[in-house]
Amino acid sequence: MGLKVEETVTFDYDEFVNYLRAKTRIFMDVDGSEYYLTHTDGYWRAQDCSKLNEKDHFTDCSELVTTLAEFLELPWLDGGKSIKDVFDDAVFHESQQE
Repeated sequence: MGLKVEETVTFDYDEFVNYLRAKTRIFMDVDGSEYYLTHTDGYWRAQDCSKLNEKDHFTDCSELVTTLAEFLELPWLDGGKSIKDVFDDAVFHESQQE
């Protein structure tokens, strides 16, 4: 689990995809909610930053998928939207490792 860097990161969609391929984690704020997008244990997942599990880690709120392409188009947000669908309305922050 990372720590959210205060400054925002801006890029176009292709740069975002390349960033995730290289860094494998980022925070995304959209529609008043905060999510941690990460690749761990061989799976891409979105985690809800407002809900912690028994280990005090963010709680998974998307299906676990093996490819980044599948993850970015996975309909898990309210109304069945994907990260790709909400990208233009989202604000991103780097994740600093603890």
